[in-house]
Amino acid sequence: MLDAHLSSPPNFWMESYSCLYSSSHRTGLLSGFQRLRSERKMCDVVLEAGGVAFPCHRALLASSSEYFWALFGETTKESSAASVDLPALTPEGLDAVLDFLYSGWLSVSPSTIAVVLQAARYLQVETAVSICERFMIDGLSAQTCCCYANLAESQVLSDALEAANQTIATEMVTLLQESRDDLLQLNVQSLLAVLDADEIPGVREVELVKLALDWLDGNGPLPLLKSNLLLSRLRFGLVCPDDLARLKHRALSTPLIRSQLTRALEYHRMGPAQPIRQSKQSTLRASASRVLLVGGGSGVDRPEQHVLAFDPSSRTFSSLSSGLPLRLRHHCACSVGGFLFVLGGEEVKDGDEDGKKSVAVATSNQVLRYDPRFGRWEQAEAMLERRAQFSCCVAGGVIYAIGGRRADARASVASVEFYDMTARAWRRGATLPRALHGHASTVLDDSVYVIQLLRWDLSGRVWEKRASMSIARFGHRLASAHGFIYALLGMYEPFCDIERYDSQADHWTRLRPLLVGSFGYGMASTPSGNLLVFGGRRWSDGQEVVTKSVLEYDTKKDRWREICQLPRPLTGTECTLLPLPD
Repeated sequence: MLDAHLSSPPNFWMESYSCLYSSSHRTGLLSGFQRLRSERKMCDVVLEAGGVAFPCHRALLASSSEYFWALFGETTKESSAASVDLPALTPEGLDAVLDFLYSGWLSVSPSTIAVVLQAARYLQVETAVSICERFMIDGLSAQTCCCYANLAESQVLSDALEAANQTIATEMVTLLQESRDDLLQLNVQSLLAVLDADEIPGVREVELVKLALDWLDGNGPLPLLKSNLLLSRLRFGLVCPDDLARLKHRALSTPLIRSQLTRALEYHRMGPAQPIRQSKQSTLRASASRVLLVGGGSGVDRPEQHVLAFDPSSRTFSSLSSGLPLRLRHHCACSVGGFLFVLGGEEVKDGDEDGKKSVAVATSNQVLRYDPRFGRWEQAEAMLERRAQFSCCVAGGVIYAIGGRRADARASVASVEFYDMTARAWRRGATLPRALHGHASTVLDDSVYVIQLLRWDLSGRVWEKRASMSIARFGHRLASAHGFIYALLGMYEPFCDIERYDSQADHWTRLRPLLVGSFGYGMASTPSGNLLVFGGRRWSDGQEVVTKSVLEYDTKKDRWREICQLPRPLTGTECTLLPLPD
């Protein structure tokens, strides 16, 4: 008898498995359903809208739409119905959405977007809704923004609504001229958002006030709370007193709006104190601050009255419509509360003595103030002393005028004064340890710094000696950025080195030299901390040449580059940042 035994199974290597995907299968599946629909084969339900029938397949509809999934559920009467009526939809909208479900392609245009979006939202086809929203955002323009804003608001499309509202604000000047009726039909949420915008280029505030009142006439009466909410978005401080006095409307008679109108009139009566009494009601709806180039000219003895505005984002120049009232050199410029101040300097006048042309120069203590809200120059309180080749800076809304040269001699002065706008007067500040002119100053951490280096903590009355620069300079520039002070070139320096001061360590560090040595240039510090240098003079073949270059210094990367050129050669200009109406 043979012994029986169980043999062991063969020892195979463990098998490996792969999961492979066919990208064409899904497309082929949809193509098959699309062919069945076009040939009206195996259709088990008919959808009807506006008297038009659309044979379809329940399985595809239910798998593609939450609405149809619920509609064709086991407990609904439509689950076995041969036809389903959809009276809320148009044939065009339903046809477009069904084509999308069967093919993945959505046919939409500006004329059909409303009905297609309505159908996609009603049938809960969220992918189609997202495509419609993207189509609206990409197609925003002055012609479509109001219509799309109303559509986005009614269909609760937050991204499209926000984008449409921004476009309305940007295109407002065109809309007021060409499509005012579209604005008057705008939904209230969009109008609220637009009137709350910080940038509405090219539009006077009084035009927005008239638009809001006309909208209330056409869409009111609104509940008191909503009417107040709408009108409180207006900035009455940007409307001149004469226009404010002419405003007549029942919606302006509520206590809240009357108080805002009263505050606007009080603001206009504040005069010199306006810069330190700013609020949203008096803040320009303007883009980021421009760099103003105040005065200067093609030569140091030929100052001009023009004021250029430089847009750092587009690197373009424009001229202020209202130039300087005077021809000045060796003056100072600064900004406070959205106002431009031009201080002192030497006033240059052309004369004619005995038939010969002459030039008269007189050192000034005048202070000019420019209000960009109304494009108007005004005379502010004069400084206590006449000053030229001095420096000015701003700290805490206070303007400080430091040192300079006397009116009647080349002698320097050590006096310091500051402008108390509340009292409408200039006051004496802490006197410098010695007389200075041709110097520079800046503000860092609530202290004023003056080269050689002196520091004045504004809470005290004494200047404190700090570390001097490694290079003696005259006619140079100072700027503060990222917690440091930067000193740029002065007149006739043999090298192009610049320096950085660390106030914590009381130490100067030399940095990358300027591309080309120059002096008599304008300089501004941008919000990003970069420094811009405009024009100036340099030596070329033994002669002084006025340049057109605009240089940018990256304070973080210690790098210089030329970014553009001025419209014409310029020297002796003074720079400051100021928001301007477009």
